[in-house]
Amino acid sequence: MPTNSPKYEMSLAGGPEGSSRPTPPAVGFVGWSGSGKTTLIEQVIAGLTARGYRVGALKHDAHRFTIDVPGKDSYRFTAAGAEATLIVAADKLALLRRHTVEPSPEELVATYFSDVDIVVVEGFKQSSLAKIEVYRPALGRGLIATTEGHLANLIAVASDEALSGASLPAAERLPANELLPANDLLPANLPILDLNDPTSVVDFLVRKFLSAGDDP
Repeated sequence: MPTNSPKYEMSLAGGPEGSSRPTPPAVGFVGWSGSGKTTLIEQVIAGLTARGYRVGALKHDAHRFTIDVPGKDSYRFTAAGAEATLIVAADKLALLRRHTVEPSPEELVATYFSDVDIVVVEGFKQSSLAKIEVYRPALGRGLIATTEGHLANLIAVASDEALSGASLPAAERLPANELLPANDLLPANLPILDLNDPTSVVDFLVRKFLSAGDDP
């Protein structure tokens, strides 16, 4: 039975659902509140776009969000029972779709982002997406990747400090004078990116996901 307060998916993708185009690469940015994830993602999107790449953005919301306005036609259609409501203007469209089970980011990327070159994702830390952890030692917390066991798909750490044992909580420190990657559980060759240099993060993404010998 549908509820009166369903969860929704919202699509702003320019391409149709079910496109035969290949699924683009997607990379998730994770980190503690206050680490600067959103700011870095904004800078990365701008940097990739400036180089001519088409970028999609996907944001996880742990709470029920509201994007429609009670009383508006689209709200009334959905409240009346429409499983999907498409709102179209001259410059964009939005799709509101009911679901009872939250779709995975992999499903969302495959369904809604076939017309972009790369998808930048905020959140979904438990997904199988490749991830960059945004890490500020000044927050006084360990890496999510190690403290919560999300190591498998970690491809880099972006930090505002050179990561050394002294910059981590005592439980995560390496022996004196050894540099991280950030924790002795992490691969020794894990890239450590400069959080204050978003261009270096863009360079990393281009090398890893977008360099195939062709211009965008």
